[in-house]
Amino acid sequence: MKALVQRVRRGRVSVGGETLAEIGPGMVILLGVGDQDSEDEARWLAGKCANLRVFVDESGKMNRSLLESGGEALVVSQFTLYGDVSKGRRPSFVHAADPEIAEPLVEKFTGYLREHGVATSTGTFGANMLVEIENDGPVTLMIER
Repeated sequence: MKALVQRVRRGRVSVGGETLAEIGPGMVILLGVGDQDSEDEARWLAGKCANLRVFVDESGKMNRSLLESGGEALVVSQFTLYGDVSKGRRPSFVHAADPEIAEPLVEKFTGYLREHGVATSTGTFGANMLVEIENDGPVTLMIER
């Protein structure tokens, strides 16, 4: 499981011109599920995202977590994080989990974030979404175990 985490001032996800979810300051988490992933990865990754110290404290240092900053999370499933571009010109997605495996794990990840106390919104699994992200910093990290 991979999470491309971005510290944001705001984030919004829409489908067909309709806004599905919107957050203020916090994190947009683009989440990819691999073909070997399990609930253990979802639990670990949610804990890492909730507690990652990428928000600034009073002295301007990245020393606060999403929880400590009171920020929100917007989780958007993105199988393309498992794109392999090592051969040819078209990405291969053979290492991305099938939707039957990926969707429940995305839901588990989101549930674990909420269990940590993070206000969490989501896009729609498998939909062609418009994701608006106003980066703060920018701070962008790829997290995987």
